Amino acid sequence: MVLDMVDVPNVEFQKLYSTAFPVIHRVVNYITRCEESTEDICQETFFRLYEKKMVFPNPEEAKYWLIRVAKNVALNYIKHRNRETIAYQRTFREIVQDQDGIENILQKEADRLEIRKTLENLPIHLYAVIILKEYGMLNYKEIGRVLSIKENAVKVRVYRAKKRLSYFLIKKGLACSASG
Repeated sequence: MVLDMVDVPNVEFQKLYSTAFPVIHRVVNYITRCEESTEDICQETFFRLYEKKMVFPNPEEAKYWLIRVAKNVALNYIKHRNRETIAYQRTFREIVQDQDGIENILQKEADRLEIRKTLENLPIHLYAVIILKEYGMLNYKEIGRVLSIKENAVKVRVYRAKKRLSYFLIKKGLACSASG
C-alpha cells in the first residue's frame, strides 16, 4: 500500500494522525518541556507532511518520517530558546530568599536541571536515542527506523548514552556508583 499525501483521504490521514501523534507529542514534550511549544511543533510537523505532499510506501514509514521531523524541529526550537535564555539571564538576575523550605525546593530543581543539562550535553546521536527510547517509548527497531540506522546500532547507542549519563551524574554527585 502506498500512502500518497497528495491524494490521501481524510480517513487515512486520521489513522496516521491517531497513531503518530501520541508518540510525537511525548518526544517533543520531553525535549521542549512546554505544552504550548509542543502543540505548535506537532502542528508544524503535520503541516510539513501536508505541504511537502510526500509519498510513502506505507503508513509506518510516514509515522517514522513525522517523528524524525518533529525531533529535528524540537531540537532547533531548544537551540533558539537556549540562546534567548542565556541572553535573558545575563540581563536579569533573580534574588531568591534563603529559607529552608525554599532551599530544598531549589536544590531538587537544581538537581533536575543538572540532570537535564547533562542529558542535553550528550552528543546528538546519543541524545536522540535516549529521548526516543525513554520519552518516546519507542522500541529499538522503531528508533532505528526513525533515525535510519540498524537496530544493533540503536542498542549500542542506548548503552553508551546510559553509561555516559551514569558517569557524569556520579561525577556530579547526583547518583551513586554500584561499587560504593
